[in-house]
Amino acid sequence: MTIQRLSPQHAMRYRALMLEAYGLHPEAFTSSVAERAAMPLAWWESRLTSDLDRVLGAFEGDNLVGIVGLAFEPREKARHKATLFGMYVSAGFRHGGLGYQLVQAALAEARVHQGLKLIQLTVTAGNNAAFALYQRCGFVQFGLEPLAVRVGEEYLDKIHMWRELGAE
Repeated sequence: MTIQRLSPQHAMRYRALMLEAYGLHPEAFTSSVAERAAMPLAWWESRLTSDLDRVLGAFEGDNLVGIVGLAFEPREKARHKATLFGMYVSAGFRHGGLGYQLVQAALAEARVHQGLKLIQLTVTAGNNAAFALYQRCGFVQFGLEPLAVRVGEEYLDKIHMWRELGAE
C-alpha cells in the first residue's frame, strides 16, 4: 500500500472513488452523488492541481482505495488554518489502519506549509467510527452544527473538530 499526492492523471480514478463514496454513504458528505457526477472531468483535474487543495490517495497496486484532502485557506487572516475533507476508504480496505495512515499523511503534508497552525474538519453526528478515528489522530470536538445537511427527508448534524499542528 502506498500513499501519494494525486495528480491530474488520477482524475478518473479519483472521480470514481468519490462517486462511490457519495453513493454508498450520502450521510457522510455534504456533496451529493448527482451534483458531483455532473461535474466535468476538468473540474476533478483542477482539484488535483489547485494550490489551495492537496488530495492524497492510497493505492493497492494501481487501484485507488482511499483518499483524503486538505483545503488551504486563501484569505490572509485565515491562512493559518486548513480543512481536512473527502476522507474515504473503500469497504474492502477498512479496519486495517488505512484511514489512520491517510489522516497521518494529511497531517504530514500540512506540516510542510509554513504558517499553518491548525486543521479542522466536520464529521456527521452518529458516524462513530470516523469520530473515533479523528480522536485517535488528535482532533477534538469544538462544536455541533444542527441540521447541517439534508439527505432525503432526514436532517443530520455535523460535529466540528480541530487539532493543532505540532512537530510530532
